[in-house]
Amino acid sequence: MTAHIEGDFVVFLIGMRINKPWLLHKWWPVAAAMPRMLAELKSQPERGLLHAEMWFGRTVIGVQYWRSMEQLLAYAKDRQAAHLPAWAAFNKAIGKDGTVGVWHETYSVRAGEHESIYLNMPAFGLARAGALQPVQAHRDSAAQRLRREA
Repeated sequence: MTAHIEGDFVVFLIGMRINKPWLLHKWWPVAAAMPRMLAELKSQPERGLLHAEMWFGRTVIGVQYWRSMEQLLAYAKDRQAAHLPAWAAFNKAIGKDGTVGVWHETYSVRAGEHESIYLNMPAFGLARAGALQPVQAHRDSAAQRLRREA
């Protein structure tokens, strides 16, 4: 199986690293902020979030799929949304004290410039942002799915 998604989209990786796990009162509010933002985004699909998944450990990672860069940036700057208050609270409580590290990476993906494969998997990641579909004949390798070789 492979993922199909119409048009351009954005992959947004975001996470945090708990540097001082014994300071629960410092890092827990940071960890709790993302589920609130995701709930807000899922209840307002017009904002452009297509799908999100998260994994938890000392380093937390989230993968988000967005319809457009413009929608992602608009959400990040929206004073009425949950993001800016969470970011302000982080900077006030933690700032650069080293208790928690935060990071993100943003990738703009043009239509047709991606490939995926899912074997013995339910819909996951990009396939949940778009649609899971069978791999077409003669598209068994990544290069073939990207149409880089015959």
